[in-house]
Amino acid sequence: MSATPDAFWRLGADALIKALASDRQGLSTAEAQARLARDGPNAIAPARRHHLLADLARRLANPLVAILLVAAAIAGATGDLASFAIIVAVVLTSTGLDLVQEHRAQAAAEALRQTLALRARVWRDGARGEIPVSQLVAGDVVELAAGDLVPADGVVLQANGLQVNQALLTGEPYPVEKSPEPAANQADLADARAALFDGVSVVAGAGRMLIAATGARTRLGAIAGALSGAQPPTAFEQGLHQLGVLVVRMTLFLVLFVLLAHLALGRPALPAFLFAMALAVGLTPELLPMIMTVALSRGAQRLAAGKVVVKRLSAIHDLGQMDILCTDKTGTLTQARVTLVAHLGLDGEDDEQVARWAAVNAAFETGLKSPLDEALMAHQADRSLDGWRKLDERPFDFERRRVSVLVERLCDGARLEIVKGAPETLLALCQQAQDRSGALVALDGALRARLARLQAEQAAQGLRLLGVAFKPAAGQDRIGADGDESLVFLGFCVFVDPPKASATPAIARLEAAGVRIKVISGDAAAVVEHLVAALNLPVEGLLTGDMIDKLDDQALAVLVGHVDLFARVTPDQKTRIVRALRARGHTVGFLGDGVNDAPAIRAADVGLSVDGATDVAREAADMILLAPDLGVLADGVLEGRRTHANIMKYVRMGTSSNFGNMLTMALASLVLPFLPLTAVQVLLNNLIYDLAQIGIPLDGADPEDLARPRNWDMRGLVRFTAIMGPLSSVFDIATFVLLLGVFGAGAAQFRAAWFIESMASQILVIFIIRTSAPILASRPHPALVASAVCGLACALVLPFSPFATLLGFAAPSLPALGAILTLVIAYLACAQALKGLALDQARSPPRPLGDGPSSHTGDRPPRGPVELGAWPRWAATPRGSCRAASATSRF
Repeated sequence: MSATPDAFWRLGADALIKALASDRQGLSTAEAQARLARDGPNAIAPARRHHLLADLARRLANPLVAILLVAAAIAGATGDLASFAIIVAVVLTSTGLDLVQEHRAQAAAEALRQTLALRARVWRDGARGEIPVSQLVAGDVVELAAGDLVPADGVVLQANGLQVNQALLTGEPYPVEKSPEPAANQADLADARAALFDGVSVVAGAGRMLIAATGARTRLGAIAGALSGAQPPTAFEQGLHQLGVLVVRMTLFLVLFVLLAHLALGRPALPAFLFAMALAVGLTPELLPMIMTVALSRGAQRLAAGKVVVKRLSAIHDLGQMDILCTDKTGTLTQARVTLVAHLGLDGEDDEQVARWAAVNAAFETGLKSPLDEALMAHQADRSLDGWRKLDERPFDFERRRVSVLVERLCDGARLEIVKGAPETLLALCQQAQDRSGALVALDGALRARLARLQAEQAAQGLRLLGVAFKPAAGQDRIGADGDESLVFLGFCVFVDPPKASATPAIARLEAAGVRIKVISGDAAAVVEHLVAALNLPVEGLLTGDMIDKLDDQALAVLVGHVDLFARVTPDQKTRIVRALRARGHTVGFLGDGVNDAPAIRAADVGLSVDGATDVAREAADMILLAPDLGVLADGVLEGRRTHANIMKYVRMGTSSNFGNMLTMALASLVLPFLPLTAVQVLLNNLIYDLAQIGIPLDGADPEDLARPRNWDMRGLVRFTAIMGPLSSVFDIATFVLLLGVFGAGAAQFRAAWFIESMASQILVIFIIRTSAPILASRPHPALVASAVCGLACALVLPFSPFATLLGFAAPSLPALGAILTLVIAYLACAQALKGLALDQARSPPRPLGDGPSSHTGDRPPRGPVELGAWPRWAATPRGSCRAASATSRF
């Protein structure tokens, strides 16, 4: 048996039967068992479980985590048990939180498995029987009926009014009619009329299908595989890795410099090694995991108040760094609820009789109600249909493409056959039409042309149309055998999936905040274009699934930055678009609600879903919006940027201050007759400074930090450290000169005095470099003030405490303290003068709206709304339009 192609439906039923070595009566039991043994069961395999120790080892291999563990080991070896306990605690807490999140992807795949059918009616050995779905194989022939779930991928062999809801794969809210006949264009999955896909539901009719692919080889199986596969590192993880590499490099440079210099000068090896290791610990941002966790947790609490569930804490940071939001259409930008928006008579104006008689037809139609039926009945909800009695019905089937009901109006006994269906089908059966006055007019060439133009205008607006017709049926108890001849055309019912009212202002806020919106949909191009026009989105360019299929990954990566609309795309293409954007340096969010969105949700830096989404989409997402208001996304973006700003405050303060102090000690240790601080005092300095910053996660952020996306800029951080670190060293050296040259301080007094100067300058400068504004113009959070004051008080008290001798301190003289106070004030003044230069360089530039991190908006074509012509008559404002299609689904 030859392998079936990926787009198996393009072969046609006969060619596919031949390729699968099957026939229209199915396989023999022996052949089916052989194929089952060869291909495996028709099931999505459970996600491979990772061993806990392997997951733990992978996380501990992060450079930043690794150096923290080394620092903890050094602290324990040097007797600094407090630092050892704190570092180990924060590393284990951070790692534990990551492990809690580990199995989200596996849960998503498991949720997908639960959506599948359990048993199927299959033809084997020329007879029909029922078997577990897991035993189906390629080549089997399966019976389908309304209410069934399609058990595998395949093609239609026979159909009687067969309609399916395949929104989980395509996002289309309307039922799709299936038939053995190939469509004119079967390039797109959504246009593949003869194809059936695993997991979609049959909403009407019956049929017979040939299985072409099972298990992991189905479209649904591919989605499950994408969900359980390895996830690329997010923007947050990449930034943290870069910071870890930077700290490792700085630490290795300083430690090797000190150790080699001391050995070259003939200093004792063991004290030199312990001092060098203490410097390594001093350079380590040991509380960074805790600062990040607290900052992200506070952000999660704020978002929870706005009805956003945060499943992965670091996603809050990624949301703030996000510069592109990709969103599905149905259920996210639209209400995923079909609405009747017009009921047009012959003159193109609303005629209430059109809607009323269509609702009568829908109300008396048996079987499952389609979304169009529900919209018609909802429109007539305040008008009773009790005045009608049903006599007969002729249900929808593919050949007729319409539904007929015979009803009696109780008030006068009049009997009518009311028909609704595809407009072109009904018009072909009509010789007359009725205007709003009730007069019958001939359906001549001029009127037909006018109705055709009216239908084309609605189609151009992206709307869905149903035709409505009737004929008198006096004295009839059954619908005649003439097949609905001599109908009277009444008008059109017009439907749309309307946009969410909250989408426009929310998207405007996101655009103003530097987040570019890209709409990625499985729907038709006209539908997508009219939706973005209705929402007034500033977009440019359009790519369809056919176009994307012709592009390799490199070509797609070049185009995606300049295209905002993607139509008729498959789940795999959505994922390719997200990866292409990330390859161009963008931080990408994806908002979706269907199974077809789940792989792209997971591939994005920030996966977003909404309340009411499928279980699979919610499991794959990092955040879930519980409220239908997309404005919470804009709030979340600001919260993420506030979190990023506060994390960067700690990183900038820690690297610049620690590097300056450690550089001072490294240089001073080469010329002083004693170590400027003992190893224990170095670790104590670092511990108190870190504890003084624990209020940073609660601090506010500058407006410029919230205005545009920011990324981890390691070059800017190095430049900031190169400016502020040496500034600190200059005043440290001035302190050394005063203490030794003027006050003649001994080793213990020297260490106590410099400890006080170092701690005071480090802690007080927090209030200067936490903001780019003047120190008095931006108020810090009370928690930051409290933690800093407590840290400063501890540093000032220790040299005078009963533990001073144990710690190697001796109380400095009052004149020395006065000189230190003067130096600290001078240092703070210089820091205030230089911080503008340092922050301007260190603050990462706004993320561009164009293609990649180095592009500018000026390099791109001008952006603006798509020009789509006049709005439909029914729209008072340009809202809610979808591409019209002949109503060939069940009416």
